[in-house]
Amino acid sequence: MRIDALIVGSRCAGAATALLLARAGARVVVIDKGTYGSDTLSTHALMRGAVLQLHRWEILPSIVAAGTPPVYSTTFSYREHDLTVPIEERFGINALYAPRRALLDRTLVDAAAASGAEFRYGVRVDDVIVDDRGRVRGITALAGDTRLRIEADIVIGADGLRSTIAQRVGAAPLVEGRHSAGVLYSYWEGVPVDGYYWRFLNSASIGAIPTNGGATCVFASVPSARFRDEIQGNAARAYRRLIRDTSAVFDARLHEARQIEPVRGFGGQVGFIKRATGPGWALVGDAAYFKDPLTAHGITDALRDAELLARAIGQGTTAALADYETTRHDLSRRLLEVTDEIASFAWTDDEVQVLHREFSREMSREVRAIAALEPSREMFQLNP
Repeated sequence: MRIDALIVGSRCAGAATALLLARAGARVVVIDKGTYGSDTLSTHALMRGAVLQLHRWEILPSIVAAGTPPVYSTTFSYREHDLTVPIEERFGINALYAPRRALLDRTLVDAAAASGAEFRYGVRVDDVIVDDRGRVRGITALAGDTRLRIEADIVIGADGLRSTIAQRVGAAPLVEGRHSAGVLYSYWEGVPVDGYYWRFLNSASIGAIPTNGGATCVFASVPSARFRDEIQGNAARAYRRLIRDTSAVFDARLHEARQIEPVRGFGGQVGFIKRATGPGWALVGDAAYFKDPLTAHGITDALRDAELLARAIGQGTTAALADYETTRHDLSRRLLEVTDEIASFAWTDDEVQVLHREFSREMSREVRAIAALEPSREMFQLNP
């Protein structure tokens, strides 16, 4: 078969790209090695830019209707004091949200499918098809025992941190970080938190993010080297110890709460920005740009770049794709660099507060860039 766009990966970056391209009239097929509606490890937190996009795409009502709690403030807890920042209304957004990934990704997939995109699960891509001029023309893949060959005008790798598409096209790193943190996550019922909560010491960080079903995602993060040394096969014990050592006050809140899911972990990955376009191919989401989850900004960047890429593909010119490359690099680089500095844990209390203020300024710049994008009826409306 031959189509306009073949997207590898149906998580939020791939599903959002499929949604916008399908609404613009493209014939889109999305393949994924996983299953529909599955969960994945995540911090869940959406920042203002992501909420603005979901609102503009008419996806946000479904997220809210599913019981995702609104977040009206963010608390930064430091060694000597706490700072609570209210979510002021800007660009029509007065609350943030942190949906479970099974909900967010599924909602985007359903909207894309309703707009005409086709999804195929249990399909594992193994290579790209390249013509004699060096242009990617499609992919080969396996679906069970069946070998598939799908040709497309553009192949989009949205297949995550260890992207097969990025490997096959040789996407070169443009920026690379130096630091990474390991993270342990679990979910709790009955945690008394009001909004996002982040606590930062130069030995460890913890956070609490209210999500669906009355649950709160509580995480603990340390430098990757320490993570590897201290977990030693007992993540559950290390998780509670890290929380207790980072904040005895917050740990006391968990005494009255109930842990409802096992502890899961991520050992860390140094951040990067890769080249994201080439002849017949493009990358989006973690396949193109990854930074440490300590700043909980990955989903927001994924949705941002999905829209930038879909707009560029819709324009259909080499210049438009080059502009996607330039714009997402400009909006990403300082966010990556600041996150990398925070993930080093090599800062004083005053220094990390300076980093947080700079990160906030970069997020504000990102939101302004998203808000300034010219509205597109075809890409944003469910019923154009």
